[in-house]
Amino acid sequence: MTSPLTKLSLSLAGAALIAAGAPIVAASMGANPMVGGAAMYPSKDIIDNAVNSKDHTTLVAAVKAAGLVDTLKGAGPFTVFAPTNEAFAKLPAGTVDTLLMPDNKATLTKVLTYHVVAGRLTAKDIAAKAKMHGGKAMLTTVEGENLTAWEKNGTWYLTDAKGGMSKITIPNVMQSNGIIHVVDTVLMP
Repeated sequence: MTSPLTKLSLSLAGAALIAAGAPIVAASMGANPMVGGAAMYPSKDIIDNAVNSKDHTTLVAAVKAAGLVDTLKGAGPFTVFAPTNEAFAKLPAGTVDTLLMPDNKATLTKVLTYHVVAGRLTAKDIAAKAKMHGGKAMLTTVEGENLTAWEKNGTWYLTDAKGGMSKITIPNVMQSNGIIHVVDTVLMP
């Protein structure tokens, strides 16, 4: 039986894992994890990888609109919980368009920085923090508020400040300046 920690953690040697029915492809002997149909290269930064993922075009557009490109291309390291296009599509109609308006840059920045934690937190690191704190890891975001990471039946979730929940669908996408964990729902501060 596979432990929850093993299900969350992608080994550096690489192993194909399944999370809630969605395939997760890990780095294996020279191969790179695939996200949104594109290889993710640990030698590239968060932005240079994200722009190639067809599943993250909304996130990339939002990062550009918020003026966060240079920050996420910086040295970091950063842990980014990256919502997919489908995650953004779950928001009420018109929300994304409204957030992308120049007048709403501060709000957009707040939402995006709520998906970023300073430092490089692998799935194993998050699981260790959770184990030390009774099964829940409190993660302080760059925005300033906390996310709570927790596990249920081998799948890891994040709970936001408003009680919303997001599932980590692809953990441990290594970047030169941090790490990305793909999530299925936009988190709200």
